[in-house]
Amino acid sequence: MRYAFLGPEGTFSEEALVSFAPDGDPVPCIDVPTALDAVRRGTVDAAVVPIENSVEGGVNATIDTLSNGSPLVIVGEVLVPIQFQLVGNVELHEVRSVGTHPHAWAQCRTWIHEVMPDAVHRPVGSTAAGAAEIARGEADFDAALCSRYSAKRYGLPIIAEDVADNAHAVTRFAVVSRPGVLPEPTGADKTTLLVHLAHNESGGLLEMLEQFAVRGVNLSRIESRPIGDSLGRYAFSIDAEGHVTEERMKAVLIGLHRVCPLVRFIGSYPAVDAPQTRLAPGTSNADFVAARGWVEGLFTN
Repeated sequence: MRYAFLGPEGTFSEEALVSFAPDGDPVPCIDVPTALDAVRRGTVDAAVVPIENSVEGGVNATIDTLSNGSPLVIVGEVLVPIQFQLVGNVELHEVRSVGTHPHAWAQCRTWIHEVMPDAVHRPVGSTAAGAAEIARGEADFDAALCSRYSAKRYGLPIIAEDVADNAHAVTRFAVVSRPGVLPEPTGADKTTLLVHLAHNESGGLLEMLEQFAVRGVNLSRIESRPIGDSLGRYAFSIDAEGHVTEERMKAVLIGLHRVCPLVRFIGSYPAVDAPQTRLAPGTSNADFVAARGWVEGLFTN
């Protein structure tokens, strides 16, 4: 299978791809929208793109591209520990500018302020792009922040090791494909949705959230994103614990469809390193089936 990823070679995205599909055929792309558009066009089978970071939160380019255009679905996820190396062909005291992705700069800003307070940021499309430019001798900056994987890939000296402010940072990568057969439920799954509120007034968000709460479905992530047609209009990108084949999740989708003008299904897939979903009393498949059977029995007695 061919997998698009946020390139160039040596990014955390490629590291995630290799972890998920070591025998896959990797196709580097200039940015996340390009990688996902390659899936839509059918030039690749799937894409591996960042969707959430434990420090910086959601990756807007991924969330927004999944939320618009022809449907795509998440079929898997990969967690990659994130640590950054300062690389280049200069000494630490000579670094005046650093090329890296804005998320990487944000995750190292305290260390940079303490060690290189005069260094300025030169934004590039990915962490590996800065390393690649230095390796080719084309960089307009002195050093780059990238992964150890990138430093090794491009043969660059490490000026300073493990410089991230949070040693426990993790990025979640989504494996995205065109709609088709859903991954089988495992009992530890996520369902990703995009939801518009019915109205921008008191209680609108509560009405949407109640569709999950009353059916015992926990949310592991919820983020607002501007719809773009006017100020104050927002959509919500949501990760819910459970699989769309479960009765309680079906009931959630039915409820959302009743009260929200737009509900977009973006996949049900195994949650990596997550415990088995704990069901609240009355929310198992058997409970929903029994309740439906009781109601149907009212018309036959």
